[in-house]
Amino acid sequence: MELDRTIDLQGMLEKKSFFLFGPRATGKSTAVRQQLSGHATVIDLLDSRLFLRLSASPYDLESLIDAGKKKIVVIDEIQRIPELLNEVHRLIENRGLTFLLTGSSARKLKRGQSNLLAGRVWQARLFPFTWQELPEFDLDRYLLFGGMSAVYLSEYPEEELDAYVNTYLREEIMAEGLIRKLPPFSRFLKAIALSNGEMINFTKLASDCQVPPSTVTGYVSLMEDTLVGFTLPAFRESKKRKAIRTGKFYLFDTGITHRLAGTRSLDRNSDLYGKSFEQFIGMEIRAWLSYHRIKLPLTCWRSSHGHEVDFLIGRKTAVEVKSTRRLTKGDWKGLHAIKEEEIFENYLLVSQDPMETKQGNMRAVHWKTFLTGLWRDELA
Repeated sequence: MELDRTIDLQGMLEKKSFFLFGPRATGKSTAVRQQLSGHATVIDLLDSRLFLRLSASPYDLESLIDAGKKKIVVIDEIQRIPELLNEVHRLIENRGLTFLLTGSSARKLKRGQSNLLAGRVWQARLFPFTWQELPEFDLDRYLLFGGMSAVYLSEYPEEELDAYVNTYLREEIMAEGLIRKLPPFSRFLKAIALSNGEMINFTKLASDCQVPPSTVTGYVSLMEDTLVGFTLPAFRESKKRKAIRTGKFYLFDTGITHRLAGTRSLDRNSDLYGKSFEQFIGMEIRAWLSYHRIKLPLTCWRSSHGHEVDFLIGRKTAVEVKSTRRLTKGDWKGLHAIKEEEIFENYLLVSQDPMETKQGNMRAVHWKTFLTGLWRDELA
């Protein structure tokens, strides 16, 4: 079973060549096949023959493109041969070809001082399945197993997640020489999963992993470069309430978070369920910003007195997330606190409460209402 993706590859490539980055197993190759089949020459660097040929002679790229006779060229897993980017640069400039360069890691490109084609290639991201891409969306299944295509559509999602964690996050990263010792990195993976969605405390993580804080800093950088996680920066522009400057770290998928943390089930009334629901809403906002090419920063906010708001979209919308099915007065505290700053246009409390209410220009909306409006560009 294959599902249509929101990202519009053809529309993107009508404007510019693109890097398309996304974690492994998010469906980059499938999206290319679905949307560009017959329109593009596809060069798959996971093909051993092509990999060996182009590693030895990057210049052969041009003859492969000529054989395909297409104006659009896809190079899948470009980070495997960064030297090809010089040829891509030349072919964009001299022949006006359009490229889609997919990859699951920016680390090799950055560390290898590669030609990153500044100004000639834009960047896009592919994320796990979003709510609107799944016609029979099951919230509880999604929160526990995540939205990676190979996992969500599988009859055996636990096995698929185990394979991903053990084969890619541990063995493959180790094999590529990105880490030196597997045991401390494995401890880090569990520790970062257990603190997913929380403000990063490098000292505590280092203690949990039994490594120096500098090693943990390197691990976090590795997770970001391989697109397995990202740091949500702190919003620092509040003046009436002093803001904490430390950001929060999220893994890219709820299923990966639970598998690394050792979670096998989710209790509806647990804090863990609430954190997973928050992560889900955050991932939807992040995907919406990327797919709709909306250039607004996504941040979080917490005051020194403990008031917090989960997601801030530019200076437009403050979004607080609660998994409760019945909101209480206390659930509005974070929005009330940041509203005093008089910065944002919209204040939304997103929950599982079906009763939608207003307090001045603050609104409480059901999560399905929020996501419907979000993807229609109506709420934020």
